[in-house]
Amino acid sequence: MSTTCEQLEGAALALARSGSIKDRLAEAFRTHLASVDVAELPEALRAQFRACHEALTRERPLRGEDAVRATVRKMSGLEADEVASRIVQMFAAVVREQALEAARQVAREPIIEPRPAPEPALPPVAAVASNGRGKRKTVPQVISLYAADAQSSLNSIVSQRVVSS
Repeated sequence: MSTTCEQLEGAALALARSGSIKDRLAEAFRTHLASVDVAELPEALRAQFRACHEALTRERPLRGEDAVRATVRKMSGLEADEVASRIVQMFAAVVREQALEAARQVAREPIIEPRPAPEPALPPVAAVASNGRGKRKTVPQVISLYAADAQSSLNSIVSQRVVSS
C-alpha cells in the first residue's frame, strides 16, 4: 500500500512520460490517483483534489470504456494540460508540506549536547633508561592538549621538579 505522496509522485511521473497528454492523464488517474484517500491529503488540497477527480470522471462512458476514458476523450488539449498541471502542483504541495512537518518535528525535539569524549587514562610515565654511567633518565611527562587539564598537568610537573631539586 503506497502513501498519498507516493501516489501523487507516481501520477506526476506518469504525466512526464511520452505520449499524448490525454493518454498520460488517463493512465495517471487510473494507476495512481484513483487509489488516493482524500482524507490523507492536507486540508488545503482536498478541494483541489476533488475538483481534479470530478474533472476526470464527469462524462458518461460509452460501451467498453470507463468514465475516465470518456471524460479525457471529450477534453480539449488545453483542458488536459490544465488538469495535469494541477496534479503536479498538488504533488509539489504535498512534498512541501511533508518537508515543513519534518522541520517542525526537528524543532520540537530537544537538543542533546554531545558529551566530550573522555580522555584516556594514561598511567604515570615511569620508564627509565640508563646513559651508561649508572644514571637513570626518566621520560618527560606528557602535557594534555585540553586547556584545563594542561594547566593541572603543568602544575604537577613543576611541583615534582621543585620537590626533586
